Amino acid sequence: MSFPAMKICGINTPASLDAAIKARADHVGFVFFPKSPRHVALADAVALGARADGRIGKVGLFVDADDAVLGEAVSAAKLTALQLHGAETPERAAQLRARFGLPVWKAISVTGPHDVARALTYTGAADLILFDAKTPAGTLPGGMGLSFDWSLIAHWKGPLAWGLAGGLTPGNVAEAIRLTGTPLVDTSSGVESAPGVKDEALIASFCSAVRAA
Repeated sequence: MSFPAMKICGINTPASLDAAIKARADHVGFVFFPKSPRHVALADAVALGARADGRIGKVGLFVDADDAVLGEAVSAAKLTALQLHGAETPERAAQLRARFGLPVWKAISVTGPHDVARALTYTGAADLILFDAKTPAGTLPGGMGLSFDWSLIAHWKGPLAWGLAGGLTPGNVAEAIRLTGTPLVDTSSGVESAPGVKDEALIASFCSAVRAA
C-alpha cells in the first residue's frame, strides 16, 4: 500500500538527522535562514550533508535568499532540492532551477482559494508546490505549528507535484492525508519538544502515523 512521501524539516543536529533516517523519512530539510531557531550554519551543513549523503533527500529551505547564499548552501550540504519559502516569483524560481540544476519546491501560504490558484503560476518554473499555513505578519514564514483549512486543497489536481505542510503532528497527519490525498507531508514544529529542538520519539511516531494512514 502506498503512502505519502515524508519530509522532516528543520533538522539541525546529527541525532535528529539519524532519527529521520531511522524512521524512513524520504527527505530532511535544512533551514538556511538566520532568524529561524532551526537555522543551520554552513559549517554544520557540511557535516550534516555528508552524514545524510546517499541516505535521504536533502532539501535546503531559503527565504528570499540571494544567489551567493544559495550557492554556499548547495555546495556545503550537497543539497538535492531547493525550497523557496519567501516571496519568490515564478521567474525567480525558474532562474534558480536553471542556475543550480536542482528541483525547486515553492511554498505557498494558504488562506483561501485564491492562494491555491496562485500555485498554477509556478507551472514550468517550480517542480513541486508545498501548500503551507500563512503565519501572522511580522513572524517567521513557517515552523509555527499553524495549519489551514485542508478542504481548500482536497485532492488537488494541478499540473505540479505537491505536498502539505503547516501544523502537521503525529496526532493529525493521518486525518490530513485522508482529507487531502496529499502525496507528500512536511513537518517541523510538529515533531519538536521546543522551538528548533527535534524530538526523536515524535519523528518516529510521525512517520509511523503516515505509514498507517
